[in-house]
Amino acid sequence: MSIGILFKIAAVGILVTLLNQVLKHSGKEEHAYLVSLCGFIIVLTWVLPLIVELFENMESLFSM
Repeated sequence: MSIGILFKIAAVGILVTLLNQVLKHSGKEEHAYLVSLCGFIIVLTWVLPLIVELFENMESLFSM
């Protein structure tokens, strides 16, 4: 696993937080919720293959 994925997740988190604050202050809470949900889905699509790989490695390790 490279450190690049951590920087990507941090960048998405910062961007979502900024957009969330701007949208909430402008009175568009529904859009802020959707931005948060989209950010979560994006990060989940990046992390899910890593979790699958982790479980596959654990399965191959303990299947000796």
